[in-house]
Amino acid sequence: MKNVQDVENILKMIQMKIKISKMSGKLKDIEAINSNPLSNLFCQSMNASGKKDCICTHCYSCSMLKAYRRNCVPAFEMNSKVLSQGKLELNDMPRFSKKNNIIRLHAHGELINDTHLLNLIDIVISNPTKTFSLYTKRADLIDKVFTNLAKPDNLILVYSNPTIDTPITTIPRHFDKVFNVCQNKYQDKINCGSKNCNGCRNCYDKNKVNIIYEAIKR
Repeated sequence: MKNVQDVENILKMIQMKIKISKMSGKLKDIEAINSNPLSNLFCQSMNASGKKDCICTHCYSCSMLKAYRRNCVPAFEMNSKVLSQGKLELNDMPRFSKKNNIIRLHAHGELINDTHLLNLIDIVISNPTKTFSLYTKRADLIDKVFTNLAKPDNLILVYSNPTIDTPITTIPRHFDKVFNVCQNKYQDKINCGSKNCNGCRNCYDKNKVNIIYEAIKR
């Protein structure tokens, strides 16, 4: 017999729905599904690594969510729990606006486990008219899942290189693109500088450049 608190927690989980974020800044006019890096063990470990050349120690998301974007934490945390703790049913699938055909997966956050990834894949499949770009450093989860599962045509996997000024030019298995961050070197290679992702779309079109360079956010 479950106690009252257990029942209340179950009811809360049932009532949870995926929160779609309307992004701003360079992601203006793009919708996103985000999760909470502040409770993600992988993010916490990378952020606390102390390595100056690790992009996660400069994490803009963690900084924002601890300061002027604190109000976003509850919604992102809800997404983290819903996506990582059980399979989404058909009626749980989020519905996006008709204004844009590209969706960002993880402008904030990172994959938590394979359940999280499988739920995102189901969301992608449920929205065939949208193109989704998923940025992740979790090549382990990508390989685990896509070794036995076909990747949807409307999903673009972007490997987010964790090391600053050490560009990766060979695309890892299952991925479509690599996203490199530059601080001091390779400034001449930067091709992510429009400050308008919706206009640029290098990360949202498989036929555009697949090795991307961005200057570190300051």
